[in-house]
Amino acid sequence: MKNLELYKRVYLIRRAEEAIIERYRDDGMKTPVHLSIGEEAICAGVCLGLASDDQLVGTYRSHGIYLARTLETDKFFAELYGKVSGISRGKAGSMHLSNREHGFLGSSAVVGTTIPVAAGAALSNKLRGERRVVATFFGDGAIDEGVFFETLNFAALKRLRVLFVCEDNGLAIHSPAIERHGYDNIARIVRQFRCDVYESESTVAADIYDLTREALVTMRETSRPAFMHLKYCRYKEHVGPGEDFQAGYRSKSEYEAWLERDPVVVQRLLAVRETSRERVVDLEQRIDAQIAQSITLAEQADFPAPGDLYTHVLSPRVSA
Repeated sequence: MKNLELYKRVYLIRRAEEAIIERYRDDGMKTPVHLSIGEEAICAGVCLGLASDDQLVGTYRSHGIYLARTLETDKFFAELYGKVSGISRGKAGSMHLSNREHGFLGSSAVVGTTIPVAAGAALSNKLRGERRVVATFFGDGAIDEGVFFETLNFAALKRLRVLFVCEDNGLAIHSPAIERHGYDNIARIVRQFRCDVYESESTVAADIYDLTREALVTMRETSRPAFMHLKYCRYKEHVGPGEDFQAGYRSKSEYEAWLERDPVVVQRLLAVRETSRERVVDLEQRIDAQIAQSITLAEQADFPAPGDLYTHVLSPRVSA
């Protein structure tokens, strides 16, 4: 059931991040957090649309991608708490999540840096004769980096199956697009490349899922990259659990307009219509219990031993 599966993901993301907000000021989580609240439809729709063997890379705002792709929370919360039971043994924190088992190759705190990584993975897939797709998620601020256009050009030239997912909240931290872009429409520019372009301002995860499936069908047939320009509202501050509508860079009325079509609310309505209210409530209760248990396990888990500082670290070989 598509709508129920999508609701499972948007609800999991929302409740996991609400749990982070509730506990973050206790200082138990040893990492900065960039929350995905408001963009759940994008994370859920794209991740469910991808095939199980497809790959993806993300930015520092990757909680939603991780949760939608893996549906697991034990290693997720343990990583945020800096515990040895985390997905990276407590060394990565929120901004460098990964899960190779589910094809999540990694995320990075540096804007734009995972975009060329996606092209490299896609080139590797092509040379091996594999048809899987690599999705790279990034904010609209990342298209200001030269590496975006370099990678787009390379992917178009080499006919790589890269799905460029631009999660556009209209802001690069606090800078609106009008102050950063000497053009009006990024999709119009990308269309000048040999790349298929898809656009949406929908907050309905089912709409994003359908758009993703359309893009993937075309991509597997043509071996052309695709660009998805998906708009959303970042509910919280750039980093941290709060918001500040007094800072002057955005208005609360804009946020309230997006809130009227909140991605969790609208997808819940679709899930209830597809199944029943009782089944949806049962799903919510199971997810709430899962998150609560994961946090308890994370709080009780051990921190890495001091010697772990020197393990899983790459360093250049120094000759005598």
